[in-house]
Amino acid sequence: MSMVNKEFKLVGLKGSGEFVNFGNEVPLLAKQLLSRSNEILNPTETEIALFEPKKNEEHRIGHYYVGLIVNEKLNDVPTGMDYIETNKSYITTRGDISKLGELHHNLLIWAEEQGYQRDLDSYIIETYHPMREGAEEVQIYLPIQV
Repeated sequence: MSMVNKEFKLVGLKGSGEFVNFGNEVPLLAKQLLSRSNEILNPTETEIALFEPKKNEEHRIGHYYVGLIVNEKLNDVPTGMDYIETNKSYITTRGDISKLGELHHNLLIWAEEQGYQRDLDSYIIETYHPMREGAEEVQIYLPIQV
């Protein structure tokens, strides 16, 4: 776990729904995006998702983006997609995608121990990294106030 300043450039599709359903909805939107990835200029292989943070218990509906990281700023974006650029400070961790909940939980605990304040107005970011033998790792970026 560490603190980083990082810039992301991506082209993606926007979705929204109840936070509790993100686990099912986000992969479906990602499939839709990948089926159109040939429309995106200068893509990298890296899949990325941005999540609106859940601010409190009453906050039930949120939005998210699934996309591909791109190498440079795009002025020409496919129909129905958005170009997003963000440059923030994050605390980050990486591990097996099957342990996603645990990774998020441990990162929150570490943030508290280190005295980091979460930035609830910025997206939580995940990037996805295929590994050998069909495994997949996720890198989580939790935005913090600096």
